Amino acid sequence: MAQLAIPTALLRQAQTVADGFASRTAVAVDAAELLTGRAALLDIAPRGQVSAGGATRLLPTRDRWCALTLSRPDDVDAIPALLQCDSVQADPWREIKCWAAETGAAEVAERARLLGLPVAVLGETAPARPVVKPLGPGRAAPLSGALVVDLSSMWAGPLCGQLLARAGATVVKVESRDRPDGTRAGPPEFFDWLNGGKLSYAVDFESPRDLAGLIRVADVVIEASRPVALARRGLGPGTAAPRPGQIWLRITGHGASGEQAGWVAFGDDAAVSGGLVEYEGGTPTFVGDAIADPLTGLHAAAAVAASRERGGGELIEFSMAAVAAAYRSPGGDAAVMAPVRPSVGQAGPQLGADDEAVRRLVAERAEPPC
Repeated sequence: MAQLAIPTALLRQAQTVADGFASRTAVAVDAAELLTGRAALLDIAPRGQVSAGGATRLLPTRDRWCALTLSRPDDVDAIPALLQCDSVQADPWREIKCWAAETGAAEVAERARLLGLPVAVLGETAPARPVVKPLGPGRAAPLSGALVVDLSSMWAGPLCGQLLARAGATVVKVESRDRPDGTRAGPPEFFDWLNGGKLSYAVDFESPRDLAGLIRVADVVIEASRPVALARRGLGPGTAAPRPGQIWLRITGHGASGEQAGWVAFGDDAAVSGGLVEYEGGTPTFVGDAIADPLTGLHAAAAVAASRERGGGELIEFSMAAVAAAYRSPGGDAAVMAPVRPSVGQAGPQLGADDEAVRRLVAERAEPPC
């Protein structure tokens, strides 16, 4: 099995967060398993300036280091526009590296972001606590028995939902039939690890009437899209009177306000934005596997548990880059470790398998008409 270099101080810090979650939920969480579980399941590890998953590269520019992720077909299709050329080779990384070396980091990032590409400048994001705003009336209650609506996909949000499910919450995984969670197309072990035990509800996001009803009766809503994506569909915190104590958890790559709200991010480039890298001979290398994702998922679950305990009625906004920034250190304490293989219990639900059950749940929780 491939080895990972994870700073020991980072593991201790993450385990402290996991222990805080456990103190509120009686659910033991191994931070090392969360941070290295995918690497163990898929037998992957970073290779210097190449991420464990292979989609992200660290690139030296004229003045600083950047990270660029090409994980979606649209990302690759945008490379000619990024390089301002007619076409690129099947593997465009050599051409990208040559262009970046002659270009300033700020220009690399600006042009990539204009094209909707996930990009980061090393260390551009400072550590920051999550933004917490009042949402509605409070009502303290345990997580056990709570209804969690998980609108997120990929890793950070689904991991948060999985931890809440372990604490006894009923978690409904909401997906579009046209564009389901991308992890469904990948190794099933990873999808099952994050989504086993959840209910699956398939909706049409362009006609979100049923989804709006589900959100209204939810105790917790998890979303990880850019804020405008839900707002233009008439969904989001504040668009309807929330259930007393409702907690709305928003996970973004770089923040939910200003120009950063429109920036796309994945776990590896978000970590680089936060400065969470190791150095080998003065050259930055990736830490762990898309580490901003599991760190944010863990922090988000702990924040929801704490909010639920104090009554909820809050909007909680996490930036993955800011979470990663809180873990950066001068280095020198990295330990090479074998990834911890997680125990995968139930298989993840088939898309839309629980549509009728979810509709009944909504009807049961809806307040009777006046």
